[in-house]
Amino acid sequence: MNISVPRRVTAVAALAALALGGLTGTTASANPAAAAAPDIPLANVKQHLTDLQSIATANGGNRAHGRTGYKASIDFVKAKLDAAGYTTTVQTFTSGGSTGYNLIADWPGGDPNQVLMAGSHLDSVTSGPGINDNGSGSAAVLETALAVARAGYQPSKHLRFGWWGAEELGLVGSKYYVAQLPSTERAKLSGYLNFDMIGSPNPGYFVYDDDPTIETTFKNYFAGIGVPTEIETEGDGRSDHASFKNVGIPVGGLFTGASRVKSSAQVQKWGGTATAFDRCYHSSCDTTSNINDTALDRNSDAIAHAIWTLSAGTTTPPGTVFENTADVSVPDNGAAVTSTVNVTGVTGNAPSNLAVGVDIVHTYRGDLVVDLVAPDGSVYSLSNRSGGSADNIVQTFTVNASSEVANGAWKLRVQDKASADTGYINNFKLTFP
Repeated sequence: MNISVPRRVTAVAALAALALGGLTGTTASANPAAAAAPDIPLANVKQHLTDLQSIATANGGNRAHGRTGYKASIDFVKAKLDAAGYTTTVQTFTSGGSTGYNLIADWPGGDPNQVLMAGSHLDSVTSGPGINDNGSGSAAVLETALAVARAGYQPSKHLRFGWWGAEELGLVGSKYYVAQLPSTERAKLSGYLNFDMIGSPNPGYFVYDDDPTIETTFKNYFAGIGVPTEIETEGDGRSDHASFKNVGIPVGGLFTGASRVKSSAQVQKWGGTATAFDRCYHSSCDTTSNINDTALDRNSDAIAHAIWTLSAGTTTPPGTVFENTADVSVPDNGAAVTSTVNVTGVTGNAPSNLAVGVDIVHTYRGDLVVDLVAPDGSVYSLSNRSGGSADNIVQTFTVNASSEVANGAWKLRVQDKASADTGYINNFKLTFP
């Protein structure tokens, strides 16, 4: 990890507001179900770290940019991915008079217009082998990519993984990658997940607070295993997610702490001691003995959870609900009226199984024409004067809205087409499964 810029801490309430609709009566809530992600074998991740340690030992004790240990690290990761069926690309750049390397790996399939990417920097500082910083993130991302291949996973989104060079010199490799992407390709990136130092020996459990959906995905995972988290405040602008964030790409990630001292409150929360999260940060002792297995295991599984969850159609955690509970009167034999929910914080298109919850109180449902109107004006018929003399429409309709951009103002449009009966829209909600 490269130290530079202090982080602005955003309140959790403000983060939640970003994900909610901006209209009166509109709310959003998340009740994510567990993603069908595999358990990432800790032994496999640790074996990758042992291999990276061996590479450093054989190449002057480090894996730094411009040194033979770094190129050997790139070759090691690339060979694993090639054997697993990935399409790999080695990208070269120049920094400090030396050639640098980024490794990009694409998993075949998925929507090429919606790309979920995860990455980590692979270089160390010159003073040590960099096993926590950042062999830990690099090994966990590698093993997650290999788990994708073992599972034969075919997500809705296209999956891409990256290992960056010269991060320790100022995010050079990731900046170069982003700068080389045409604007049309940047627009296809639905999210970038960054993992830098996730096995610190005196760990905390920190979640980036940049994109609300990605943040929620990670927080839900840790809440599900009973591990409290905090917003990451030590690393904004200091790792490769900043290169993506600066061009408007949604980002998120995990971190277990670097040179900052763990507070007494954090010791009470997570255990450990009131000392640095990583006493060997940027030092020669950042070896395979500088890893907390429990933290590495939990974070590796969290990476897989996020990859599986966020690549499945939209980047909304399963069960996210956008809802309008404000009553809207439906005039008798009159003009159409609408109830609106404003969907925000979702990347890409709506799902093919968008759940449309309709609660209309009315004394003769056969008078009613009910439509869902997408943000671009497309109309999806839900009920056209059906149901005869029964009263009320309380029903969840399933709509294939996969051709629609998810974010925007979605409307429930209701019109009473006959005389003598009255009612109102009681509730309208959209659930992203």
